[in-house]
Amino acid sequence: MKYSTNHSIELKISRFKPGHVFLPSDFKELGSSTAIRKALSRLVEQGSVERMGQGIYVIPKKDKVFGKVLPSLEQLAEALAKKEHVKIKPSGQNALNKVGLSTQVPMRLVFLTTGNSKRIQIGKNAIIFKSTTAKKLSMKGDITSLLFLGLEELNLHKLSQTQMDRIMELLKQENPENLKYNLRLTPAKVSDFVVKNLLKSA
Repeated sequence: MKYSTNHSIELKISRFKPGHVFLPSDFKELGSSTAIRKALSRLVEQGSVERMGQGIYVIPKKDKVFGKVLPSLEQLAEALAKKEHVKIKPSGQNALNKVGLSTQVPMRLVFLTTGNSKRIQIGKNAIIFKSTTAKKLSMKGDITSLLFLGLEELNLHKLSQTQMDRIMELLKQENPENLKYNLRLTPAKVSDFVVKNLLKSA
């Protein structure tokens, strides 16, 4: 039996688990782009599907206390990277926030990616993917890999003592082999700073 585009999309979506992120391109085999967009818009109006941003949809989770629960920006970014089979890594203020060098919660989450550069607006917030080389994303672990990407954004001559103390704390937590490996991959600005100011006093 041949189903309509609407019915075929509804059937496919019914198999998705709560929290599943999907794109119109996931239904290419079921109809034209116009028919797919119309079918998804109808499901959004019905409340069974939530539109997070342009061309990004999710099956909302439901909590007894909080009601509808939607994925965070970071969860969305990770889901999109997984769908597109690319690597991503937090960068800039996003990386600094994750390692405790900044208390500022960024409105824009910036990620380096092996995929294409793009910006995705999610309400007042945004996810920004910046294309880079696979080498830059090959740093190991989640301590100095994030720290070094964050330090690239800072003026390393104007760090506070609190920031210096936190950096030392992170370096001491890192696996020595990961530290040596990651130092070889980071720009000279960061590696020189780490070696000159921190490693000699560790």
